[in-house]
Amino acid sequence: MAIISSVAQPVHKLTGGLAQFEIEAGTVRALITAMDQRFPGLGRYVSEQMAIAIDGELYQDAFGERLKPDSEVVLIPKISGG
Repeated sequence: MAIISSVAQPVHKLTGGLAQFEIEAGTVRALITAMDQRFPGLGRYVSEQMAIAIDGELYQDAFGERLKPDSEVVLIPKISGG
């Protein structure tokens, strides 16, 4: 199972206070769907507001990326320019 973690307070609110949890998924798209099923609203929040780091590599658009069974996934607030 992928290990998901985040220091973002909005994520903690949606997970009931969890900063880290595990989810089984083969792709980021499946991960987001599984997160939304487990924590309603989290998948949508992540897809709209978060960048994703997978095993130390940061992605702004990670939907098609594959996950290994032991991947470490970190949810990071997106950086926007102005």
